[in-house]
Amino acid sequence: MFVAIQESWKAVLAEELEKPYFEELIAFVQEEYATTRCYPAKKEIFTAFDHCPFDQVKVVIIGQDPYHGPEQANGLCFSVRDGMKHPPSLINIFKEIEADLGKTYPQSGDLSAWAKQGVLMLNATLTVRAHTAGSHKKKGWETFTDAVISKISAEQENVVFLLWGGFAKKKGTKIDKKKHHILTSGHPSPLSANRGYWFGNKHFSQTNAYLKSIGKEEVEW
Repeated sequence: MFVAIQESWKAVLAEELEKPYFEELIAFVQEEYATTRCYPAKKEIFTAFDHCPFDQVKVVIIGQDPYHGPEQANGLCFSVRDGMKHPPSLINIFKEIEADLGKTYPQSGDLSAWAKQGVLMLNATLTVRAHTAGSHKKKGWETFTDAVISKISAEQENVVFLLWGGFAKKKGTKIDKKKHHILTSGHPSPLSANRGYWFGNKHFSQTNAYLKSIGKEEVEW
């Protein structure tokens, strides 16, 4: 395989990585990267796992697929490379943080600092063909990321899951609601946010209040 998954995840997902569908998925991804431009860069496909080892996960944010514009995607859902223009959904995330926590709107759209604090920023599909949203859907990534969510649900406790929009809520059916803290709202995309389904959800202050209540360090959003 042309990319390596962080060691703690490799141990947890060992059985999944050996399944035929995953081998077929990696073969497909290798062919796509060899023949057309895809995002994120090969070395960043599993960045969400690299920044956030399994035993350090305390929050999970679920996205759909990576940004498909030039040099945007960096392997973390909703995040872009430092210096890149902020996409609409990310703008609305930052606006909600401003309103919820009173923080200044940031210059950088790189969310790796969140990931390094235990926020798993997981896209359902980890790769995409340039300029073609959803082009790597239904190739096996969704099965893999379902398995990731199931493993967290089964083997961890008191993880906060932030499920934004209908797609994330469907992925959330894998979560044991008795063991974990689930917050849901509309998606931060303008279509949803402008209809009143995003702004005011206070997910960032609620997440920190819950983490504090169970003796975990709050996230510096």
